[in-house]
Amino acid sequence: MAGTAALGAVAIYCGLNIAILFWISFAIGRIRVRHQIMVGDGGNAHLAKAMRGHANAIEIMPMTLLALALAALLGAWPSVIHALGLALTIGRVLHGLHFTRAEAPLWQRMIGFGLSMASMLASAATAVFMGLSAL
Repeated sequence: MAGTAALGAVAIYCGLNIAILFWISFAIGRIRVRHQIMVGDGGNAHLAKAMRGHANAIEIMPMTLLALALAALLGAWPSVIHALGLALTIGRVLHGLHFTRAEAPLWQRMIGFGLSMASMLASAATAVFMGLSAL
């Protein structure tokens, strides 16, 4: 039953992080329409910044969620999955806020990055630990 609960937690954070990607994509689309830039960044600093934030999310989310899923499949506690998934999700929201706004406080980027990286590293460590425990 714990395995099902842990996988359920992964599903929740996977869905939430997909929603974050959708939100960032939508924000980029709005910037594109506002500035009439349909391909590339057109030299627009705000669009380039938003696109980089989206790319960063794409770089971090899949592997972190994969590590969480593998850890869950190997018997990680649901509370561990929730803690790591929540850190990832909050981190990606804060990071996304910073990158989708033309002017944004630096703390959003710093805390968002820190939570995301901590979650990614801890998820990797958890997956490795669970994998070694299964041998």
